Amino acid sequence: MVIAQSSEYSISSYKEEGTKAPNVHYIGEAWLHPILHDDDDFNYNITKAKFKANSTLDWHKHSSVQILIIVEGEAYYQERDKSPVILRTGDIIRCDKNIEHWHSSTKNSNVTYLAIYSGKEPTEWTAVLTQDEYDKVAKTLSTN
Repeated sequence: MVIAQSSEYSISSYKEEGTKAPNVHYIGEAWLHPILHDDDDFNYNITKAKFKANSTLDWHKHSSVQILIIVEGEAYYQERDKSPVILRTGDIIRCDKNIEHWHSSTKNSNVTYLAIYSGKEPTEWTAVLTQDEYDKVAKTLSTN
């Protein structure tokens, strides 16, 4: 009978809280946990992000496709020149490469999601999403 896991394997957990992100390209509180980064064989990164309610990222884009998997809570998501939507636990959304977008927690719900994207080029931050813009989205989506 084996009692402990073998040290021959590299085992980690996506359940780790991660590190509080520096408040540079977002409003509110966020924690990031790089689950898989800079793996030459996989060629994609997987990051767990956890945002407290009423927190948001700025507008940005990636040089690769990005997949967001909502693990827990609710999120807002919007691509430039499209209407925002609410994503809920279990939802998966694909953002094509070089599409300007933002995503966040909702006004009243924390969100945890897994982001899958290529790490070959850094995220390109394109515009600030102001608290006023975020509040307008929250108000619009709460009345629908």
